[in-house]
Amino acid sequence: MRTLSLTIGLLSLTAATTLSADTSWPAPIQALVEEGLEIHARFEAPGGLDGFAASHRGREMAVYLTPDGEHAVVGTLIDAQGNDLSAAPLDEHVRSAQEAEVWQALEQSYWIADGDPDAERILYTFTDPNCPYCERFYAQSRPWVEAGRVQLRHIMVGILESDSPAKAAALLGADDPARALQVHQQSDSGIEAAAQPREVEEQVRANNQRFERLGLMATPTTYYRGDDGRLEQVQGAPQEARLIEMMGSPRP
Repeated sequence: MRTLSLTIGLLSLTAATTLSADTSWPAPIQALVEEGLEIHARFEAPGGLDGFAASHRGREMAVYLTPDGEHAVVGTLIDAQGNDLSAAPLDEHVRSAQEAEVWQALEQSYWIADGDPDAERILYTFTDPNCPYCERFYAQSRPWVEAGRVQLRHIMVGILESDSPAKAAALLGADDPARALQVHQQSDSGIEAAAQPREVEEQVRANNQRFERLGLMATPTTYYRGDDGRLEQVQGAPQEARLIEMMGSPRP
């Protein structure tokens, strides 16, 4: 007979209350929801269990409801061969969905297009005008950008220095933002802070808020989709091997 075991993590809850009228979650699941757990999907699990793909503060986790509907266990479900049966549901219902949300948020941010819009690979990178590592990454990317293989989308933020927001706004508000960014990154003096229309200043503020909501700490932070379609994040100016991986092809 094939057996199942649960690697129990975090907590086990016993239902002590009934469901409220405005929810369809079983009582133990509702108790977790009230503690801040977000339920992304319900799925069938072996052994008569009901599975729930969930997350808490960005950390994904599987929750299993016992057949009597009275208890929930948070943890990893494994079979007799030691196979992880929780990974696939979490990947499908939590990680993939979260990655799609992040990518959409990046698309909706305010960025400067650097390179061919028809390039095979698109990278979003948070760029502060006063960041030396952003300047280095800009230089590192030139072979792929100039060959038309990669388009960088610089999400301009102002977080490092007191004049960073004004410089970021000056770049976003330039007549030719891509050219202005090129001159800024390749010259000794760089762009000067200058007053911009309120709309442009609000764009920088919105980018800063997005940077914070993503829990980021440093620039550049770059996002791209790998060959497998999964979202990847890289902080700082990468080493050569990682750079090639990000760009999706050998150096031109």
